[in-house]
Amino acid sequence: MIALFLLLVPGRFGVSALIWGGLAGIAGLFGIVLLYQGLSSGAMAIVAPTTAVTAAVVPLIGGLLMGERPSPASMVGAIFAVIAIALVSIGPSRTTGAVTPRVIGLALLSGACFGVFFILLRQAGDGAGMWPLAAARLAGMPVGLLLLRPMGGTLRLARGTNGLAIVAGVLDITANAIYLVASYRGDISVIAPISSLYPASTVLLALAIDRERLRPIQVAGLGVAAAALVLAAS
Repeated sequence: MIALFLLLVPGRFGVSALIWGGLAGIAGLFGIVLLYQGLSSGAMAIVAPTTAVTAAVVPLIGGLLMGERPSPASMVGAIFAVIAIALVSIGPSRTTGAVTPRVIGLALLSGACFGVFFILLRQAGDGAGMWPLAAARLAGMPVGLLLLRPMGGTLRLARGTNGLAIVAGVLDITANAIYLVASYRGDISVIAPISSLYPASTVLLALAIDRERLRPIQVAGLGVAAAALVLAAS
């Protein structure tokens, strides 16, 4: 899949793309590890929205600190996106685990790693094409394998999940590739928060496929997400 995107979005292969992409891949990997550590505590209703919001806020602030100056409408759209993420990510209030400082810390660190991933992936420059993403995947794999056994993981998937794993992998790479292309054409202080609106799509899929009932606060979040998209595009 990476090879396909390298052909579709040609770029300049270089040390910069490899370094920035590799660092981004490691940051993203640690974000995933910390997220699952937090979710395993049982306090998913706290961990999920905290991680999602932090992942949007970090590149928003980072882009501004790096000198980006988006239009007022786009800036409001980015802020609306952060608010929408918080609202739609709020699930049932009950949790099966204690909300401890450690759990909150894991969620914040996970979100920060995802936010850093967004920032670093863009740093190689417009001419790098998909090489930063390729480097991110190549760097993440060996680090992930080193962490697998100490954390009690295995490469063996449960029966019947191979197809789902492949689909998930393809969608993940595609989403990252689209984000990278978008970041070449706009400010990451706006692009990254909008990209982090994935909880809204999850809620809509749950509504359409699983017929889940939405909480009023989630419905409000979907409305704010729509406003964020309109403002960011203006």
